[in-house]
Amino acid sequence: METVADVVAGLDDPEQPALRHTRTQDARSTRARVYKTGNALRHRGVRVDAGVAILDVPEPEAVHTLLGASLLGASVEFGPDPVVDARVLAGPTAELGAYDLPAGGQRVGWGDPPADPSWMYFERDVWSENPAFPEPEITGETGLLGDATHGEVVAAAGRVAEQYDSSDEVAVRAPLSHPGTVVAGVVAPLIAGATVVLPPAGGEGTVAVAADDETPEERVVSPENATPT
Repeated sequence: METVADVVAGLDDPEQPALRHTRTQDARSTRARVYKTGNALRHRGVRVDAGVAILDVPEPEAVHTLLGASLLGASVEFGPDPVVDARVLAGPTAELGAYDLPAGGQRVGWGDPPADPSWMYFERDVWSENPAFPEPEITGETGLLGDATHGEVVAAAGRVAEQYDSSDEVAVRAPLSHPGTVVAGVVAPLIAGATVVLPPAGGEGTVAVAADDETPEERVVSPENATPT
């Protein structure tokens, strides 16, 4: 397992919960939604080395966008500055207008339908896509999070995954803008067959990814200890 695409490809069990927010998605459904997201992002010009900026919100669409963009070899950033240097900016529709994009930049919104028809609308454009995905043209050396490559992210996630089992529910209580949160809170649970939980709507888990121990969960993994190197 060298890339996040390998992790996504392994999501094949329709009985295994993989992502919980207001509803629970099983592993196979999560994979299909990630593939649909990747296909939709491809139509918006996302490719190897293209930038994808995602608002730091604990919502399934943010996770789908992260994983879908990773299949295309994009460099992903959570919590961008108001002036965005990326091909795509994704987040709740109502919040996207506060950001400036470069020429050719694309907005991808979910929640409210966008008034601007040039914006991609998750609930329309992603869900109508093909749930299959061609063989990704990425390697372990392809960049993913900041200076970290796919190989580095997967290796770090594999180490964290040793702390989880398939019954664990991993609550993401630290900002996704920290690469260690993505590693420990998203990629590692998927490797371990555990469930990614997105509070507050997703409720409590059995373990938290958090910057401190003040969580409802007794077990805590620090993002600092999961930073890919």
